[in-house]
Formats: sequence, structure tokens, C-alpha cells
Amino acid sequence: MIVVSLGFHLLVAALFWDVSSSSSPHVDPRGYIVFCPCMGRFGNQADQFLGALRFAKALDRTLVLPHWVEYRRAAASSSMQIPFDTYFKVAPLLEYHRVILMQTFMDDIAGKVWPVGKRTVFCHGSRDMFESSEPNSCNAKEGNPFGPFWNAFGIDFDGSEFYGPLSYTESDRSAWRSRYPANDWPVLAFTGAPANFPVSDEDAKLHKHLVWSDVIASSAQAIINNHLRTPFIGIHLRIGSDWSNVCKHLDLNGRTHLFASRQCLGTKFEYGTLTETMCMPDVDTVTRQLTKLIHRTKAKSVFLARDSQRYDSDIAATLKKLSVSYHWLTEDDPHLDLAILGQSDHFIGNCISTFSAFATRERRAKQLPVSFWGFNPSGKDEL
Repeated sequence: MIVVSLGFHLLVAALFWDVSSSSSPHVDPRGYIVFCPCMGRFGNQADQFLGALRFAKALDRTLVLPHWVEYRRAAASSSMQIPFDTYFKVAPLLEYHRVILMQTFMDDIAGKVWPVGKRTVFCHGSRDMFESSEPNSCNAKEGNPFGPFWNAFGIDFDGSEFYGPLSYTESDRSAWRSRYPANDWPVLAFTGAPANFPVSDEDAKLHKHLVWSDVIASSAQAIINNHLRTPFIGIHLRIGSDWSNVCKHLDLNGRTHLFASRQCLGTKFEYGTLTETMCMPDVDTVTRQLTKLIHRTKAKSVFLARDSQRYDSDIAATLKKLSVSYHWLTEDDPHLDLAILGQSDHFIGNCISTFSAFATRERRAKQLPVSFWGFNPSGKDEL
């Protein structure tokens, strides 16, 4: 059992904040893209971030790196905004395209190119979510996390711009530039991420530029060095009651993907079709698949990230017979979970989960093996 404090990571990250951001950056004449990562939790946000990064490059605008939106038990009524570089390095992203931290943009750039009183927000069409919603408006600050996100930076909007029928695909790149030139529209601020969900195959390739911060990386390595005997297997179990509701929407006929299912089935279902076991594996599937992998890899320990403890006793009993140790974080720290899963000698994830998909993308970028619960690939290498 491993005890780690999430608050410790945030404190250390603050202490080691990059002092280079204190120098005043130059205004980018090609414009900026700002957005709220307001869909779901971290897995979904990371999916859409990659799409937004590629979209910014396609329009040749600097991407403003948003704060991550989190929902902690201590502040369940409102989301929290965590600076982007708390979890990820900025420099590797600059190898691909121009980016700037949100706080730096607001402190040093916004007043010059996006002054108060002249802030327009973009959405595909009118968002009339509540009875109180203003008609013909993006209503960008209605609801949580939308309101808390923009309020964290003191941003109010003075108008709405409906960009439909434009999409975020490469085919509309020229249309975006001609309709919204940077000299007239220096900032494109989006109600949500300007990206498709789930992440496309092309966008997924950008994950190699998403590198853990030194604080997260060193914390993960310390846990591996001090607690996990190698080789070790990392597993992710998505088996909570809320997930069972998601699994009710499976298309078992192989016509429609669900969340991140492309990661194992392929874009056109070339490697199989969805099954209930792939979405919600039973405990027998988990222990049997894990046992086979332990025998094959000679693993000495298992690291677990999960959303429910209901399989813990069965897994522990299985691993005890195999003389394999079993570890997990006792405090909710999904980023540290992912950083550890990304370094395991083998990883078993949930085919549908975007949380598993994050680990899968990181591992595939490093050519590390990946498996999925209840999935027997047809003609597909496990990498």
C-alpha cells in the first residue's frame, strides 16, 4: 500500500514554478486560441487538448494552455482550476507549436489584444441550457465548470460569435482563416475545446509532446524505486457504478464507437467489436488475464489504479498465491496513477476508458506493450 499526498505535488509545483515565464512575452501577430477544457474529467480533457493543439497549429495561432478543470471532494459544488504546468512541461509542446500559459497570457498579453469590453466568445450555435439562458448567446459562463473556469481569470464576455457550420478538421482550415483573420479577430475564445471527441488518430500522435512535469515524474519514479519490485504490471480498472451506466450504451454490432474504443478496436473496427466484458470486465476475467500475464512476464509486483475497491480482495488473494505484491495509491491522484502506469513493464487497461487511453498513448509513443481487459485482438499487435 502506498500513501501519497496530492497537496504535496501542488505545493512543490508552486515552489518550482518556471521563473522564465516572468519575462514579458511578445504579442503574436498571428493571433491566439483560448478555450475552456470543460468536458468531463481529466481523460476527456486530455483527449480534447490534443485536438485543440493540432487545431491551433492548423490556424497558425498561439495556443493558450488552459488550466485543467478538477472536481475535488472538498469542493464538489464548484470546479477547481489547476495550472497546466502543474502536471506537464511546456517546452516539449513548443517543439510542435507556439503555446503560452493561460496566466501569462492574461497578465501580459490579453490587455493588449483582448481588452475588457471587447471580448467575444465562440461557439457552434446558441447554447440555451437553462430557462434563464440568454437567447442567441453562447452563454459561456452558465453552469459548472464553465462559470468557475472563466471567473478564475476575471473574464466576462461582451458578445457571442457562432462559427457554424465550420468544423475543426483540416478541410476547414482556409475557411477559418478567411472568416476570422487575426488582424480582426486576434483572439478566438471558445466555450469548450475546439476539438473533436474522442481524439482522432492524427491528434493522438501529438501525445509524445505531452511530458509529465519534473514533480510528477520524480514522484512516480520514487514510488517505483521504493515500493514496486520489477518487472511490474500496471492495471486500470473502471468498474464503478457510474461506469456501468456508460456500458449500457455499447453498440455490440460494431457500428458505433464508445469513448476511447478506437484504441483497441481500430477506427473502422478492423480489430474486433465491442463486448460487455471489454467495458465492464468481471472479476474472473481480471484475475485470469492478470495471472496469465504474470506468468508470461515474470512480474514481481502489480500497480493498480481503479475507481472501485470491489475486486480488491479477489485480486489480492490471486496475487498472494503467485507471491506477487499488490500496490495502489491511498489518496486520489489520477496524474500520479497515470505517470506510474506509463512506466510499467506491461499495462492492462479498459478499451473504452479515456483514462486508460491516456496511458495507452503515452506507452505507444514509447513502444511499450499494452493489453485490454477482455480483448483478444484479431490481426493486431499488442503494441
